[in-house]
Amino acid sequence: MNPFTLTITAQPSDIDELGHVNNAVWVRWIQEMATSHWNAIASQDAIDRYIWVVSRHEIDYRGNVGAGDIVTGETWISDPPKGARFWRNVRFTGADGKIKVEAKTNWAIIDRTSQRPVRVPAELSALFLGTD
Repeated sequence: MNPFTLTITAQPSDIDELGHVNNAVWVRWIQEMATSHWNAIASQDAIDRYIWVVSRHEIDYRGNVGAGDIVTGETWISDPPKGARFWRNVRFTGADGKIKVEAKTNWAIIDRTSQRPVRVPAELSALFLGTD
């Protein structure tokens, strides 16, 4: 496992009528984690050539986060891709050390020019899996 981390502070606009981060915000943060990870490890050429799209989210909500609370997000790829797709793991942990949200999301790589899925290139798979 080669995790990418990002610290996020919950803003008042992230809070729902129950007083904690709205479920839709968690989905947005999952997207931000994936995008930040991609932008941190990929070459500019790869970023210009490919885009990732999500095809499935599996999310477990384990705790609440309020306005001003800080979470540390971790994301990693634990298994090689299958064709154009791979599963991304995401975990958000609060300052109290407790896991607030865990997710497994399925992503597909798309060629920007053709707008069609392509097999994940071996060099990109190696970047995500830390095997380069």
